[in-house]
Amino acid sequence: MAINTSGFGAYDIRGIYPESVNQELAYRIGRIFPELFDAKKVAIGHDIRLSSPTISDALARGLAEAGCEVFDVGQCGTEMIYFATGFNDFDGGIMVTASHNPKDYNGLKFVKKGCRPISSNTGLFDIKAAIEDESRDWSYRKATGTIHKIDVMPDYIKRLLSYVEVDALKPLKIVINTGNGAAGPIINEIEKFLPFEVIKVHNDTNGFFPNGVPNPLLQDARAETADAVIKNNAACGIAFDGDCDRCFMFDEKGGFIEGYYMVGLLAEIFLEHNKGEKVVCEPRALWNTIDIVENLGGTPIICRSGHSFMKDKLREHNAIYGGEMASHHYFRDFYYCDSGMIPWLLILELISETGKTLSQLVGERIAKYPCSGEINTKVSGVDKVKEIMAKVEKLYSDGGEVNHIDGLSIDYPTWRFNLRGSQTEPYIRLNVESRGDKTLMESKRDELLKIIRE
Repeated sequence: MAINTSGFGAYDIRGIYPESVNQELAYRIGRIFPELFDAKKVAIGHDIRLSSPTISDALARGLAEAGCEVFDVGQCGTEMIYFATGFNDFDGGIMVTASHNPKDYNGLKFVKKGCRPISSNTGLFDIKAAIEDESRDWSYRKATGTIHKIDVMPDYIKRLLSYVEVDALKPLKIVINTGNGAAGPIINEIEKFLPFEVIKVHNDTNGFFPNGVPNPLLQDARAETADAVIKNNAACGIAFDGDCDRCFMFDEKGGFIEGYYMVGLLAEIFLEHNKGEKVVCEPRALWNTIDIVENLGGTPIICRSGHSFMKDKLREHNAIYGGEMASHHYFRDFYYCDSGMIPWLLILELISETGKTLSQLVGERIAKYPCSGEINTKVSGVDKVKEIMAKVEKLYSDGGEVNHIDGLSIDYPTWRFNLRGSQTEPYIRLNVESRGDKTLMESKRDELLKIIRE
């Protein structure tokens, strides 16, 4: 297979299989990874995509032929590789996945020792450069490594359950839509230890994605979960993306809860029991989170969105929790990594403790800080993103507080917005929020979208 490195991005590798992500690429990554990161023991795993097992096998072969000891978790969620790496003190972890991308895509995500992320500025482009090095002799093989099959599920489940008081959980009825993705087997295992009545939707793993690619950020991907909540009179709904490192919540009325408000709710949960701790949040939408954190005596730390930036910032400040509105939630006690399984357990514990519905838990915050949610506009490329952002900044900078922590943010006394280009897709993304004025938020949203889409 031909080598194509076009899939190397800011945080991981993603591209269409087999044109830009294939077995040969994975093999060479395996060959070079131990050398670049001094890795002698590496955990690997793969999602449920049809091409993932063979890519993972090629990766394992490359690692072994570079003299590395390989610990193959098999089919799993991305966070299980983080767990395997951290729990066993391995020197690195590699997950074969394209997350929520269409089914003809695949990719790889990386961490090094201590579950520290490998991104464009911490080694990912070094992998790219080594693969592109035409002087390298790929025929030379040490062939001294061993490939082990390992089962981390029992210890992983035990870690997840450690975040809640299982005996205090109420026998709630809940809907869980795993979207035929990697979350299905995890749900099957963890439900054995929980008192919940679980209504499962699309729980069988299926790399053909017969019910659409699992990405609940898309409006069209939400209806089945919402309908199942209403039909079954459930306490809430939970939906996962393809590699289950993100979960998305629906209230008892079937209403989708923006990830922004989940960040605030989880920050509140942690700070109620851990006074004075730090919480990391991002500038796409932040007033609600800052308000909650400061009122509970915590310290908000603002960070550019993106898993590598968030994880590094959590480590830098030893923050107890960090969250993004895209529903990535990071936990200090989970190796500073993101988990899609821990958040919904914490939310259901809160529902059990308070007796409140999910809509009651977030309703006041939604009214206090109404937000647009992230609105994507497709663009022709990076230059177009820069052109649009320059135009918007020129029009809106007067009278507002401007910062460029992540794209363009401008704050006014009663409303604010963030505009940024996607790191992984050809989109420019808009978020608008206000202080208690939904009409103002909506009018500014529409005003900005008109300018962006001209």
